[in-house]
Amino acid sequence: MAGVITREGPPSSDGRQGGPLIVTEDVDLLDDLLRLCAAAGARPEVQHGVPERRGGWDAAPLVLVGDDAVDRVRGAVRRRGVVLVGRDQDDSGVWQRAVEIGADHVLVLPDGERWLVDRIADVAEGVGRPALTVGVIGGSGGAGASTLACALAVTAARAGRRTMLVDADPLGGGLDVLLGGEAADGLRWPAFAQSRGRVGGGALEESLPELHSLRVLSWDRGDAVVIAPEAMRAVIAAARRRGGVVVVDLPRRVDEGVAEALAQVDLGLLVVPAELRAVAGARRVASAAGMVLRDLRAVVGRGGAGRAGGGGIDGFGGFDAEEVARLVGLPLVGELPREPGLLAAQAGGMPPGGVARGPLARFCTAFWDRVPVDATGGGS
Repeated sequence: MAGVITREGPPSSDGRQGGPLIVTEDVDLLDDLLRLCAAAGARPEVQHGVPERRGGWDAAPLVLVGDDAVDRVRGAVRRRGVVLVGRDQDDSGVWQRAVEIGADHVLVLPDGERWLVDRIADVAEGVGRPALTVGVIGGSGGAGASTLACALAVTAARAGRRTMLVDADPLGGGLDVLLGGEAADGLRWPAFAQSRGRVGGGALEESLPELHSLRVLSWDRGDAVVIAPEAMRAVIAAARRRGGVVVVDLPRRVDEGVAEALAQVDLGLLVVPAELRAVAGARRVASAAGMVLRDLRAVVGRGGAGRAGGGGIDGFGGFDAEEVARLVGLPLVGELPREPGLLAAQAGGMPPGGVARGPLARFCTAFWDRVPVDATGGGS
């Protein structure tokens, strides 16, 4: 028989909550519930009835009551977060017993295992408000999207927000290189390429390189790796559960994996160089991304923030940023400024947005100040 596991006390210092309370004497059911708790990264407390210690019942973030234990908890104080767990698919009386103990849900194993693992993981991680997730897409090659994504992440972290930067473009060269951290210890995308089901948010964050006070999920220097759509969905969801800010650098093409990332983006920024051909290409990118992304806006670049040269808007015959955004068919966020010496600064180890008084950092700081969502998360 599985032993009794207890965990008492307040949430740990990393924000994780206590594990669920399991109430059952059914040996087989207990073994299954302990297995599911382990899969969710939670340490439960197990009791045969309502805990005698004060607060044991009402303080648990989640209570899993075995169908065998209904009589023993029937007189307990009503509370939210009670799940009645059984095995008999044909037992219609289970719903009445759930009402009697005030259960929020009735779960029958094994069919409900995936839902239950997700629910246990949520309470174990102390899930609160999900991260504000900003996706950055280049309207054309060399638009400066990766530079902007890095600068947004760097400035968000400098403002004290918990920040994660996700490189979703396998052909982009690696954002860790732009941040000067290609040799930093930590996992890269190949380690998550075949992830299925749920990825733990805390475990993801702790496994990634930490650069400039933010966490970065980038690519290694090996051969190209195909990221399964399920893996993209699981990883982005895990990053969002940690709260704060998630910035995703997205490719221009929209395949199944990119669509999974776009579906979790709150706000998309399409970087459009102020050039006639770039606008034509950006319209096609906007059309494809807009089929999935709920909120897509334009950032117009004069020559591209990451380029050494100009380009200006001469190809438009003097059209300004508002006209460029109108031609692309998107609301305008602003003009992405050129930053002299940016490439030289990167070669010296200074990331995009690293110069707090520089034009790029000021643009990004103003963007975060205007975003109508409280994106402040806990410390990294």
